[in-house]
Amino acid sequence: MAEIRSRATAVAAAAVLVAGALVWTQSASAAPSGRHGLAGSVPPWATAAAKVGEASGSDNVGFRVYLGWRDAGGAEALATAVSTPGSASYGKYVTAAKFRGQFAPSASDVSAVQQWLRKAGFDIGVTPGNNRYVQAEGTVAQAAAAFGAKFGVYKVAGQTLRAPESELSVPSTLPSSITAVIGLDESSALTKPDAQSPDATPSPAFVNAPPCSAYWNEKNTATTLTPDGTKAPDAYGHPNPWAVCGHTPAQLRSAYGVAGAGNDGTGQTVAIIDAYASPTIVADVNEYSSRHGLPKLTGSTFSQVTPPGVFNRPQNRRQDPQGWYGEETLDVEAVHGVAPGAKIVYVGAPNNYQDLDAAMNHVVDQHLASIVTNSYGFSTELLPTGYVKPLNDTLIEAAATGIGVYFSSGDDGDHTGGNPANASHATPDWPAVSPWVTAVGGTALAVGAAGNYLFETGWETGRSDLSGGVWSPTPPGDYTGGSGGGTSRLFTQPAYQKGVVPNAIATANGTRPQPMRAVPDVAAIGDPNTGYLIGQTQAFPDGTSRYSEYRIGGTSLSSPVYAGLMAIAQQKAGHDIGFANPLLYSKAGSSAYHDIVPPAAPIAVARNNYTNSVDASGGTFVSLRTLGFDSGLTIHVRPGYDDVTGVGSPNGAAWLNALSQ
Repeated sequence: MAEIRSRATAVAAAAVLVAGALVWTQSASAAPSGRHGLAGSVPPWATAAAKVGEASGSDNVGFRVYLGWRDAGGAEALATAVSTPGSASYGKYVTAAKFRGQFAPSASDVSAVQQWLRKAGFDIGVTPGNNRYVQAEGTVAQAAAAFGAKFGVYKVAGQTLRAPESELSVPSTLPSSITAVIGLDESSALTKPDAQSPDATPSPAFVNAPPCSAYWNEKNTATTLTPDGTKAPDAYGHPNPWAVCGHTPAQLRSAYGVAGAGNDGTGQTVAIIDAYASPTIVADVNEYSSRHGLPKLTGSTFSQVTPPGVFNRPQNRRQDPQGWYGEETLDVEAVHGVAPGAKIVYVGAPNNYQDLDAAMNHVVDQHLASIVTNSYGFSTELLPTGYVKPLNDTLIEAAATGIGVYFSSGDDGDHTGGNPANASHATPDWPAVSPWVTAVGGTALAVGAAGNYLFETGWETGRSDLSGGVWSPTPPGDYTGGSGGGTSRLFTQPAYQKGVVPNAIATANGTRPQPMRAVPDVAAIGDPNTGYLIGQTQAFPDGTSRYSEYRIGGTSLSSPVYAGLMAIAQQKAGHDIGFANPLLYSKAGSSAYHDIVPPAAPIAVARNNYTNSVDASGGTFVSLRTLGFDSGLTIHVRPGYDDVTGVGSPNGAAWLNALSQ
């Protein structure tokens, strides 16, 4: 995944878990008489020690008041029934209109919230067709008066952010279905590191440095010298391959066994949700397609849903459009490369935080696609209710209406940094940990000269640098990142994981009181050292902007690759698969999957990089990347289900046949 992860920390809350759902309880001061408190509305970073002042009452604030489903239990039961093989209702998805009619908040509830907000002085914005939320805008002073809480300013992760000092509350006369308010605090600003630039320009350039290989071990340290003309030393007693320059669409389709005639995703639609929108995306993908034998995008195969001005959004302290241009390019070119016949709908949120949830709600309620891939999230699952329940409700509607939602599992392993002292802080990511999401982990993939599948192992990387003719630290070196995974503290074990996920994983080796949701569910190529080649217009130091291609990875690659593969699976099956986890787990342990296991002996690749990222003028540096390095982590690759690669990666025809039955 691209660097879009939150630095949010654990929230001081307890969760009572029932049947894979969560019900929050939280210590908080009682709401004033005549008011209903919204538990979990104070972000965990808003502590007295972090407070640096009071929020300005004149500051503008936009927010959404979310309402929950009517008969939430019934909505979950429907979503489960239509998604579970063997159920009498399996595959009998309801339309969005029917779902709304049965479960959407009532018009009278929405009207009551709107009237109260108007009376409080707010301007009222959009309410979607499924009545999930009421959007409003006003000042901090108006919000303080309306929600019964003072707002402070807090120093967190190098930023100064606003948050309520106590739990929000609303009048008891308002509908009890109000579940959360998103946008009054600024937790969302933590979803990406800050960057500064005067205006929106192409992403800063990155260029692959030679030597690199066209396929696994085409070049290695015995046959190809380093850029300074010396031989890199052997690691693990033998020469090591130079990292690939980037796998092509043809190589991925061949390696995963879907290169046959008619396997292109025709008739399927994949939605991609990101923030902002690259102004060069169509030109870039079409240039990429010309170079790699793919059909070009047309008005009938590619569409974009974006708000006004999103293509020209400037860089600023809280937003990073340039960083998301590469994310969009990767996602679109990965889906298009794997399933070149599928239609793609790109949905760009106007910012990289709270409106991503609204974008998801729009895709689901308008049924823009039957497959949705997402490469963003928080680097923890322990978040206030306002970040968890509203999106989880949207995912339930997705499952009930036949939409499969895929999220990358994260790029930081279990978030312990490979330090056993941090084991108690291990956490999967949100939203990947939702039981209504198919979480896609990452692998290191080796492809042979003929496009043949050689092996995969879990994406977990150790790094050593070449210094003075030796690798330092001694290989495997230091842990640098890998496929996200782990065991939930919030969600109980969903039925589809029972009997597949080992109890040791489901209980986190006995540290959970009962079996819990484990992540990821499945896996596909993700390791940047065995990554994918993409093409994008980039800004070079000489002031020019031009198209160039480079290798990239992360579970930001894994999720759209898997979404493309699912488009082919649906094409072969002749029907939508919808929320796929019950079906995917029902085939666990079969020949449908490559069972990802630890390497029998250490495997490493050598990699050269330009110091300035674009050319040799600033020098280069060589490093050794050990694959499958999980020392010090709480998650490990192992036979069968594991918390790095799930049930495994697709095994070509066997996988397609299994999913079409």
